[in-house]
Parts: sequence; C-alpha cells; structure tokens
Amino acid sequence: MGERIQSIRGMHDILPEQASAWRHLEAAAQRVVDAYGYRQIRLPIVEKSELFARSIGEVTDIVEKEMYTFADRNGESLSLRPEGTAGCVRAGIEHGFLHNQLNRLWYVGPMFRHERPQKGRYRQFHQLGVEAYGMAGPDIDAEVILLSARLWRELGLRGLRLEINSLGSLEARMRYRETLTTYLRNHLDALDDDSRRRLDSNPLRILDSKDADTRAVLADAPSLLDALDEESRRHFDGLRRLLDDNGVAYEINPRLVRGLDYYSRTVFEWVTDDLGAQGTVCAGGRYDGLIPQLGGRPTPACGFAMGLERLLALLESQGLLPPEETPDVYCLSLGEDARAVAMRLMESLREAAPSLRVLTHCGEGNLKAQLKRADKYGARVAVILGEDELRDATATLKPLQGEQPQQRVTQTELVTNLLALCAKENTVS
Repeated sequence: MGERIQSIRGMHDILPEQASAWRHLEAAAQRVVDAYGYRQIRLPIVEKSELFARSIGEVTDIVEKEMYTFADRNGESLSLRPEGTAGCVRAGIEHGFLHNQLNRLWYVGPMFRHERPQKGRYRQFHQLGVEAYGMAGPDIDAEVILLSARLWRELGLRGLRLEINSLGSLEARMRYRETLTTYLRNHLDALDDDSRRRLDSNPLRILDSKDADTRAVLADAPSLLDALDEESRRHFDGLRRLLDDNGVAYEINPRLVRGLDYYSRTVFEWVTDDLGAQGTVCAGGRYDGLIPQLGGRPTPACGFAMGLERLLALLESQGLLPPEETPDVYCLSLGEDARAVAMRLMESLREAAPSLRVLTHCGEGNLKAQLKRADKYGARVAVILGEDELRDATATLKPLQGEQPQQRVTQTELVTNLLALCAKENTVS
C-alpha cells in the first residue's frame, strides 16, 4: 500500500457535517444580494500575474510574498487569484459592461494566499464580494454598507462594529504621503523592519502596522482626514449622513487604509472582538482609479469582500450555526421485491414533496440493522416495507423521534400521510 497523501497545509476539506453551515451562510447571502438587485458573476480562479501586480500593487505583501504564481507550458506567468475585484474589473473591461453603464454584481468562491495558516486565515479561503460600477456618489457607498449590515441581521450576528475612513483623492493622498514620510523619518529608529522597508515604496501601509512600537509612533502622526481635498470631504460627509439616516452606527478610524493599493476615498471594515487577532470579517470601499489602471476608461467603482471562514467562526462563537441536516424520511425494505417497491414509492414522495430529505436504504440488512442505520442518520420517520406490507399493498410508518405510535397506511396514501406526519413533527419540535 502506498503512502497516504494529505491535503496541502492551509487548504482544508469541507466535510459533509460542516457543509450545512456553509449552505446556511451562502443561502442567507443569496437572499440579501437578491434583495438589492445584485447579479452574480462567476470568474476564473487563475489569472495573469500582471493583473494583480497592476491592481493590488507590486509592493504589497500579497504580490511580494503571498501569491501562488507559476509559469504555464507557454512560459506565461499565471497566479491563483488572491482576491476577486481585479478579476471582476478585468472581465468588465474585456466584455464591455463597465463604461457608461451601471452594474451591481456579486461573486463567491475560493481565493489563495500563501500565508502562515492560523484560525480564520487559510491558504485557500472563500470570499463573497459585491462590486458596483458607474455610480460616483456616496449613496452607493452607503448601499453596500447597508447590504452588509442587513446580512448580519439576517444571520443574527451580534457585536460587529463598522469602522470608516476616507483616503481622499490621489492628489491629496500624494500630498499626505509626503507629510507622513517626513514625520516617520524623524522616528526611523522606532519603526519595525517592515515599516522601514515600506517608507519609500508604500508609506500609507505603515498606518496599518500591528507592531506596538510603530503604533506608538503613529499615535502622533498627521491625520489623513486633515489632508482631504474638499470634494472628498463632501463625499465623506454625505456618506456619514446616509449612514446616520439609516441608523447604522460607525466609528471613524483615521488609521484605516486597507491592504490593497487601488482604494480611494471611502474605505470601511466590519470588525469583531470575538475572533482574536483575525477581527476583520468584511472590508471594502471605493476604487475609482482601478479601471483605467487596468486599461479601461475611467469608471466609478466600489464594493466589499467578506471572508466566509471568519463569518462561520463568528456564527459558531455566538451559537448561531444551524443543526446538521438530517433526513426527514428513511425507507427500509426487506427483500428484493420490497426494495423495488421502496425505490418507486420514494421517487413518488420526492416528486410530491421536493423539500423533504428522503433516504432509501440500499444494500442488505435485517430490520434491526436498517433501523439502527436510520437512527444513526438522525431520520425523523422510518418507512418499513416487508413481506406483510407487500402482500397488503401497505407501508408501516414508524416515528423515530418523539412519542407518536407507528401506523400502517396504504401505499396509495403513503405520500399524504408522510407529509402530515412530518408537518406534525415540525409543529412539535
């Protein structure tokens, strides 16, 4: 026997007993994005590496350290996607649905970053993102935030805090960059190695440093909000008014810059204290300059992405995960003739009640063994077909949960009786 092959570090199987929680989360998200009129787009997992170097930024950690990049057989550099926005913009430019058009899109799927695996941060992780194109005002910024807030309510999540900031225009940000760089050079010895390395290439990312000594220096650093141009200030004030009008509480975090270079003006994060260091569960903002950066015509754009693994961990920490899905009906049969009848009757049941989960026993086994299997699956009702039932064209219904007695019904009335019994079980539970 050969050596067993294990999954790649940081890339996990989602096992059947975990999948019901994923489906619960994805179904809630689907309801919310549908309620706002967003349409789904499905994007390739592999893109040209240049796409991410030009969009995310060549001196970001993602491009420098974390991307899974390889040369294909033609020698072209390709990468597994580390995020979804760049691919969405690439698709919009390629298929011509961005310029002078309004689009609200969403996507969901796996992303890949070669990071140190830890709880809530994996090398293959899953994101759900929304992207809105063609709208320049603060109203669409507010809408994507309201959409995310509605999802928290839909899921029953508690304790999420919204942090917002404005990065201003490119011109204002460049002026601020010079001011910040001058300040930080005066405290060079107190900065961590990563921050010193970024000082010339990407000094705004230092604002997001987690190093304690660097954060102490940043406490007295000039504020980005003080450097905003007038138009960006009006945009930010407009966003705040809309959030106030809709009862969305928020904190202004002048150090919030996001980890991707393409953001401008509005940036925001939803954070929690329930997940330790990995406290951000949803983040986004506005990226009006990204589309021309990738070869398209100037187009306003904003959106967000949320990590599904972190949301599931948060649901678990707050006791909000749904119970594992179990069968409503498990059909037992004794003998070859009974198996054929069982399969036909259960097909009729699925046709009449597609919402029921129905398992038909396959293979051998006596009545005791089959009932044990039905209990193991957590089925609510067993349908038993043996010699007596075949002779009389009947079926025995045996509730496996609760105190209801078993009953014999005709096969022609089986579907009606099962539906009534399952409805009664739902009422009792």
